[in-house]
Amino acid sequence: MTRKPEALADPVDLAVGARIRLLRKLRGLSQQALAESAGVTFQQIQKYERGANRVSASMLARISAALDTPVAEMFGETGAPSGAVDEVAAMLSQPGAIALLRAYAALPRGPVRATLVDFVQSLAVLRAPA
Repeated sequence: MTRKPEALADPVDLAVGARIRLLRKLRGLSQQALAESAGVTFQQIQKYERGANRVSASMLARISAALDTPVAEMFGETGAPSGAVDEVAAMLSQPGAIALLRAYAALPRGPVRATLVDFVQSLAVLRAPA
């Protein structure tokens, strides 16, 4: 039996994986450190984070404990779809995103922040496909 490609993975599995990755990065943990805490290999954590493998309830409980977060947080806001939250989680899971955000937050409010935002946006426009 072949596994379904990530493009066909259930959106809930993808969202849970994105939250695992985001929370892991926010806690400053490597995939290896989270894997050791949860009792699996780092490759398995990679698969969970990509949504390639579903996370069982017991594993989700172990991962949540390792990340010091309630299991419910892995699903977003209770009772409501969280497309915007998922989009932000996906952006924050990009390499360097959290470091960039922390550096931004450390800047004084005012023109320095605005200049930085303008600069980064101009770089994004230069890199955008035509």
